[in-house]
Amino acid sequence: MVKKVIIVGGGTSGWMTASYLRAAFGDRVAVTLVESKNIATIGVGEATFSTIRHFFDYLGLEEREWMPECHATYKLAIRFQNWRAPGHHFYHPFERLRVVDGFPLTDWWLHNGLSDRFDRDCFVISSLCDAKRSPRYLSGALFEQDFEENAEQRAYRTTLTEQGTQFPYAYHFDAALLARYLTRYATERGVRHVLDDVVDVRLDERGWIDHVVTREHGELKGDLFVDCTGFRGMLLNKALSVPFVSYQDSLPNDRAVALRVPVDMAEHGMRPCTTATAMDAGWIWTIPLYGRVGTGYVYASDYCEPEEAERTLREFVGPMADSLEANHIRMRIGRSERSWVNNCVAIGLSSGFVEPLESTGVFFIQHGIEQLVKHFPSEHWDDRVRESYNQRVANAMDGVREFLVLHYRAAARSDNPYWKDAATRVIPDGLGERMEQWQAKLPDSETIFPHYHGFEPYSYVAMLLGLGGLSLTSSPALRLFDQSRAADEMRLVHEQAKTLVAKLPSQYEYFAHLHGDPLPGRRPEPSPAT
Repeated sequence: MVKKVIIVGGGTSGWMTASYLRAAFGDRVAVTLVESKNIATIGVGEATFSTIRHFFDYLGLEEREWMPECHATYKLAIRFQNWRAPGHHFYHPFERLRVVDGFPLTDWWLHNGLSDRFDRDCFVISSLCDAKRSPRYLSGALFEQDFEENAEQRAYRTTLTEQGTQFPYAYHFDAALLARYLTRYATERGVRHVLDDVVDVRLDERGWIDHVVTREHGELKGDLFVDCTGFRGMLLNKALSVPFVSYQDSLPNDRAVALRVPVDMAEHGMRPCTTATAMDAGWIWTIPLYGRVGTGYVYASDYCEPEEAERTLREFVGPMADSLEANHIRMRIGRSERSWVNNCVAIGLSSGFVEPLESTGVFFIQHGIEQLVKHFPSEHWDDRVRESYNQRVANAMDGVREFLVLHYRAAARSDNPYWKDAATRVIPDGLGERMEQWQAKLPDSETIFPHYHGFEPYSYVAMLLGLGGLSLTSSPALRLFDQSRAADEMRLVHEQAKTLVAKLPSQYEYFAHLHGDPLPGRRPEPSPAT
């Protein structure tokens, strides 16, 4: 059996991998992580989506343990600002659609909605985001008691494949602080931590990795090597010469500039969502953490120079950005042709990356780790196991690529060359036919990308309705139904949202309480059941 795993590279991907392997296999597999003292975490992966809860659950970590140390907050949705027109916004929430007479509520809304805001008529979470509400009461109770999210209610750990219900939130966190927290978690459980530079990768006569050479610790031998070296792809792409498949023909953005902005959250509050604001050559992310905002401009270098991008970001942030250091990032958009070759598996950026528009960076890490455990090799190193792993990882990344291309193809914005060109780039195989189908019938499980990639049909529906660039029609059958039941359900959504906005604490109040900081004056909290 494989007994020794060497992880090259730290950061979010390295320490998530080390922690997970230790939680899965205990001391039956020896895990060593070697990382340089001089290479910092890129840190663009501060936003996640709701499947990340399975990772922390698998490690046996509760929110009150890790969230305060990582300045983490809740994320209920992504708010898309100015993608349709200046001043317009809509939400892509973590909330499955209600169904009336066999049709999702969005179909009914398209036929005869109560307002011009599908996200408010069909989803409760949109109102919670606008009101900056927490999804939990100060007691810790979740606003939607039907979700069985508590680890103590289950007798087993779960993975992405057990995502039976749509959990209503994900997390924002400081990626560097999470890596530090997981470093402590992993090393306390027996992971060997080597702080050193890997200066060479030595192959055996088969072309497999025999060992890596470090500057100060000499040779590190292992059975399985995990490449967490980021965009460098030091093991997989460089030492093993695995080709890289670029997505740049479909997705225009290849650079980012980021700022860490200190903010008085007691004064400004914290919206429980990531905001993606469309700009002239890309979009700006806004991620509220406890005590600061992470923000950055993702842009296409064909349309914008780094200096212009930084200036645009600073103007967007305002005076608070004046003394802050900007972090410029070159992004490698695409995936390795194969993420597992011989005895080397790439996890994280070395495996693949698409722009962070739907917060998929950490998802790709989690998915890669889970699939590695599910495909963990025996001493026979069965090629079919590798093939299965590579296919699933490629499918997930190709599916996310298709979903992100849809964002640009379906956006109504077309006010400059960037937005016009973004909507006419190469379209992945199959997406064109699917888009034609969706204009006649909204997406469902039979018509979206056919392999697992983390997104469900309601996500496609939310984006099509919100972006506004495609002509959509409701089912003709709805004209023959009683309209009142759907209208009643939309009114119920509004009533439930109004009640929750009145009862729930603000996002800031919840995390001030979690951190033990003084709370602003507020009325006594009602019981969740009232």
